[in-house]
Amino acid sequence: MSDLKTMMARFAHPGHVDAIFLRPARRLQPEPVQTATLTDAGLDGDHGRPSKRALTLIQAEHIPVITALSGSSDVSAQILRRNLVVSGLNLIAFRGQRLQVGPTIIELTVPCHPCSRIEELLGHGGYTAMRGHGGFCACVITGGEIALGDPVTPLGNRTP
Repeated sequence: MSDLKTMMARFAHPGHVDAIFLRPARRLQPEPVQTATLTDAGLDGDHGRPSKRALTLIQAEHIPVITALSGSSDVSAQILRRNLVVSGLNLIAFRGQRLQVGPTIIELTVPCHPCSRIEELLGHGGYTAMRGHGGFCACVITGGEIALGDPVTPLGNRTP
């Protein structure tokens, strides 16, 4: 029988990038792209800046949950305003850890809580529906080119 620390370090398989979105300025509609360059300020062409919030990620598996809780007929990844949509990994299990996304390395830093604008986009109760399902912010450790379908692999190193 494995101990808890060993079990917590395991993952079934790498995840992958399902979508990439750029927001050139605040309040603009995120635009889907096939590839993007990741720098210390986040995605090139996005309005991010170097910080623990340079990049935002959400799990594809949470989008149907947000849809159900919001009462909306359909919630798209684009409307949720995150840079990367990933699937196949439970992001919360890797908070404070580094992930390799294609050739790049990021570090999950803090939960990415919904902003007040989400109520405008999802309707009454949209903010509450997204709480706990908004994904994570990340800082960029090593930049490079990322693309749809790139693997997302935990590197197993928790920061202090």
